[in-house]
Amino acid sequence: MSALLNGTAQTLADSQFTFQTTDYIVFTFMLSISAGIGVYFGFFAKGDDTTEEYLMGGKRMKTLPIAISLVASQLSAISIMTIPAEMYAFGMNWFFIVLIMVPIVPVLNYVIIPVFYNNNITNCYEYLELRFNSATRKLQTFLFVINIFLMLPIFIFLPSLAFAQVTGFNVHIINTIVCSICIFYTMIGGIKAVVWTDVVQAGIMVLSVVLVGVMGAHRLGGLGEVWRIAGEGGRLDINYSFDLTTRISIWNASASGFVAWTSYVGLHQSCVQRIVALPSLAHARRAIVLFGLGFLLIMSFNCFTGIVMYARYHDCDPLAVGLVSKLDKMVPYFVQDIMGHLTGMPGIFISCVFSAALSTLSASINSLGGIVYFDYIKPHIHHTEHKANVIMKLFVFLSGIYCIFGGIIVEKFSSILQMVYCIGGISFGSVCGVFFLGMLVPRVHGRAALAGVFVSIVFMAFLVVGSWGRNHYAAMPIGTDNCPGVVNATATLSTLSHLNATVKVEDLAASGFSIFDISFNWYAAIGFVITLLVGTVLSYVLSPAPDQVKLNPNLLSPVIRHFVEYEQAPMHELPVLQKEKS
Repeated sequence: MSALLNGTAQTLADSQFTFQTTDYIVFTFMLSISAGIGVYFGFFAKGDDTTEEYLMGGKRMKTLPIAISLVASQLSAISIMTIPAEMYAFGMNWFFIVLIMVPIVPVLNYVIIPVFYNNNITNCYEYLELRFNSATRKLQTFLFVINIFLMLPIFIFLPSLAFAQVTGFNVHIINTIVCSICIFYTMIGGIKAVVWTDVVQAGIMVLSVVLVGVMGAHRLGGLGEVWRIAGEGGRLDINYSFDLTTRISIWNASASGFVAWTSYVGLHQSCVQRIVALPSLAHARRAIVLFGLGFLLIMSFNCFTGIVMYARYHDCDPLAVGLVSKLDKMVPYFVQDIMGHLTGMPGIFISCVFSAALSTLSASINSLGGIVYFDYIKPHIHHTEHKANVIMKLFVFLSGIYCIFGGIIVEKFSSILQMVYCIGGISFGSVCGVFFLGMLVPRVHGRAALAGVFVSIVFMAFLVVGSWGRNHYAAMPIGTDNCPGVVNATATLSTLSHLNATVKVEDLAASGFSIFDISFNWYAAIGFVITLLVGTVLSYVLSPAPDQVKLNPNLLSPVIRHFVEYEQAPMHELPVLQKEKS
């Protein structure tokens, strides 16, 4: 096996990664399908010119496409590019972030989603105004907009980076072309184009992720050999440490994974918008179950690819010898190594990465356009359905321009996965916390909930900013004993830079524990706990606003409603009815 590895390393070192003609055809075909779906729904299968049609497909969407679309959105280019790299460098503990989806599915189906259907809510932040007050809604809406704006350039830049890795094209030119296609079909096709392009793109993703894992294991001599090498290298060890500075353990993976996925799937407008586009709660529950199964399958294969990647390079680390400049580029390198000799396979993988990015980007921009219009623009203009659609499409276009220029900043990031968790860590905890307060803790009122959200955000922002650039994590050891002598001066400098960047947290904290040394994998869970604690405690200290003395039971989750004593909230329509009678 070492001889095979050395031959591969020598070949890759002596030649540039290149796409063949077939790969370009495959990649172009994938983009053409996405654009064609947008043309179809934008010009040939147009519904009514209404916001409900553009944002929710007239609430006539089908269960299976919605489930597939949700899976496609979760399997972003970030997941495909960074999760295998995470498993390669730090072992299998990230897999518990995947497994935590098992308890999340029933939580979504029986705790969260019924509340939206029972109250006919299509904008999840509208719930916060109904349950608490407009200030809580505005704050969370603002966080959603900021979070999406920070994430949008990351969604599309990673696949552009992969394409540049295997073709040599300038990453920003690729970024511009693909962003333009995504904006085109999202702008003219609306949610129907988003969902059906997701279905096509999900098929490409499943095919590619499964093929990469299976073919990689086959090249190494089978599954048993992969597990043997990974076990000997410590990649299958579970970290049970309670040390808060440990990068990832079973505890922070499970805790933050629960908060992050619950926030993103059940309480994030880009996903809620698709779930409530289904005609009934029964359809939504079936879609979420199918989503959970699909998520577990494809994300498990994605994690498995990282273990196979380690088994492949366990005695010759491409990072250490300078064949790969950064960890986030390991996956395209591995794909080219494993499948580069097969006609069209590199093109399929790069199409997979772009498909994942396009599905996440299009859904995010579509939902962002709706949120910005209804929360920030509609109150200040004379609303018509046609005018609303035009404004939302214009906003989608401007968001695409922003993504193109944002890639210039993203290029400077050293760890994309860590950056994503830091950005999400500020808001995911407060989002999940405030919705759980509203649905599960009847006593909590608007003032207490708003204070809980505010304290959580301020503290998490303080923590994230304070730890910025402070914590670097040493990767688990990877050998170089069987590397061929192909290291040049450039590679040596790359190696030194890579080694200098991996400073252990323990070294930084040798003089004593600092709160800024807490692993970024705890951020979402910490924000969640702060929101719950502050909101619950202050509900006993602060008095509610006069209009919130009585609780509308429909705003509670069905799992808690029958165990709570409450007074029926006053019907606001009653005065109107009396006036009409008189």
